[in-house]
Amino acid sequence: MAKPKNAFYAQSGGVTAVINASACGVIETARRYKAKIGKVYAGRNGIIGALTEDLIDTSKESAEAIRALRHTPAGAFGSCRYKLKGLEENRAQYERLIEVFRAHDIGYFFYNGGGDSQDTAHKVSQIGERLGYPIVCVGVPKTVDNDLPFTDCSPGFGSVAKYVAVSIREAAFDVASMAKTSTKIFVMEVMGRHAGWIAAAGGLAAEKKGDAPHIILFPERVFDEAAFLARVDLVVKTHGYCAIVVSEGVKGKNGKFLAESGLRDAFGHAQLGGVAPVIAQLIKNKLGYKYHWAVADYLQRAARHIASRTDVEQAYALGRRAVELAVKGHNAVMPIIVRTANRPYKWELGVANLADVANVEKKMPEDYITEDGFGITRKCRTYLEPLIQGEDYPPYKNGLPHYVRLKNAPVKKKLGGEFKV
Repeated sequence: MAKPKNAFYAQSGGVTAVINASACGVIETARRYKAKIGKVYAGRNGIIGALTEDLIDTSKESAEAIRALRHTPAGAFGSCRYKLKGLEENRAQYERLIEVFRAHDIGYFFYNGGGDSQDTAHKVSQIGERLGYPIVCVGVPKTVDNDLPFTDCSPGFGSVAKYVAVSIREAAFDVASMAKTSTKIFVMEVMGRHAGWIAAAGGLAAEKKGDAPHIILFPERVFDEAAFLARVDLVVKTHGYCAIVVSEGVKGKNGKFLAESGLRDAFGHAQLGGVAPVIAQLIKNKLGYKYHWAVADYLQRAARHIASRTDVEQAYALGRRAVELAVKGHNAVMPIIVRTANRPYKWELGVANLADVANVEKKMPEDYITEDGFGITRKCRTYLEPLIQGEDYPPYKNGLPHYVRLKNAPVKKKLGGEFKV
């Protein structure tokens, strides 16, 4: 009987409150397939760990520690923003990957990330055939932006959605209580480069007419300054205050992001952040209202203390299914969530081809945004509501969430020299 091959697992892109739950699903499931999978080596800082032969031996972690990943936020093994070029552009990268995989007897590759990461997973899946090294590659979906295609939702999104809806509701209660003599405008900025799913989730806080948020600004709608200011003024005169959720990816009529800094990340994306003060200052300059603003930033994706139970369960299930697909020989695929019913919400697991997933963004459908462009429709609410259901609180110690810190014991290097990335 052939010796079981080892597996490589890595986390990529922006981390989430539940990406470690997927890691837990991968590692716990792999441990149950001892006849097929030897050890699970994690890449320290994503694919960079594979290129630099910086591997972590997860077999050194106890079952209890791995189980605790399910309730621990961020990336336990470190993540990265690093995009592999095409084989023709940088053959040396792929030859290096094979060199590392061969040295450590790795036959399975699991990459946990969003669209760009699934592109990397797809490229790795091709090297077996192109360069003569057999490896089974399965992507594990993750992205707070909820913009992966085919899957009903992306792990990480449900928890961000819950955080945003809770936060705008609580902040609005605060502003409403002070609005008579103080602040009348509150602007909360959330993530979402090209897709407004996170901003839309803020709309769940408004259960009846007049509830906050009164205005949502989506990347899918060009920012109309005059219409926006008119709505803000009307809301303040009607309700005494105005609470706004704005996506970082909102663009003006010139096609440029309102908050683009001019910098770009490793994936080539524009560095965003800071649209909330731009919007708030515009209101102050044109309407004279006193304001406060907040940027949810990392807080929204790190908030494991208020994670959606649905999100946690789906993240774990997709990690588990990735291993199940791999041991059955499925290559260049990604497990997905398939919604089978809305009320009560029911879902099952399906599968998509990495070739179809890579570099495709799922944006908000037209009929999810109200005609005026400032809110979500009933159809959108029906889609979003199940994703934030349930609480999955982490254990607490001394009044604070008690999260696990792994040993992250390094695997002894077998190759000489260094590989620069």
